[in-house]
Amino acid sequence: MTQSTADPDGTPGRTGSPGGPVGLAAALVPPGAHVLGDPAAPVTIVEFGDLECPYCHDAAPVLRAVVEESGGTVRLVFRHFPLFEVHPYALTAALAAEAAGAQGRFWEMHDLLFAHQDRLDDVGLAHWAQTLGLDGASVVGEAAQEHGDAVERDYLAGTALGVRGTPTLFVDGERYRGRVTEDGVRAAVAAALAGEHRGPRPSPGQGA
Repeated sequence: MTQSTADPDGTPGRTGSPGGPVGLAAALVPPGAHVLGDPAAPVTIVEFGDLECPYCHDAAPVLRAVVEESGGTVRLVFRHFPLFEVHPYALTAALAAEAAGAQGRFWEMHDLLFAHQDRLDDVGLAHWAQTLGLDGASVVGEAAQEHGDAVERDYLAGTALGVRGTPTLFVDGERYRGRVTEDGVRAAVAAALAGEHRGPRPSPGQGA
């Protein structure tokens, strides 16, 4: 993996649509993606995020509120983009979240890790997993490394789409610009619902 720098607004530049709408859909929402909200929601927000990133921490409740208050019109897809040279625990946190996701607890682990960014070493990761009723050993070390391909897939997809910092958002395939605020994201969602840009459709399969 090459490395990027953290970016509070997640908007380092405009990205095209690799391979057109179908190619963009596959790049943004792969099979087994982690989806929050109605899987059939007409608007998809894709976040490329880092679980140790303070800006992603701040964006998380904003995005959850947009999804939960959308009446089923918005879903959120989380993709890993660990800035491992800037955040020493970002990669192992991503692996732990994937390991929890394989056991049906991705979003719970996602929320716990953002809530406790000061404790993301292996001891902390194992502890947070245990609070979810999981075996702590299943989310660290060799067990977690089994999920490296999923994290790398996300990272490479982000790189191909021009992602350089976190959080970077795409709202129905359109890169979101500006700080992640409820008003800003809702405006982007409204534009998508108005048909101002075409978004990716759901891919087969859904992650926990």
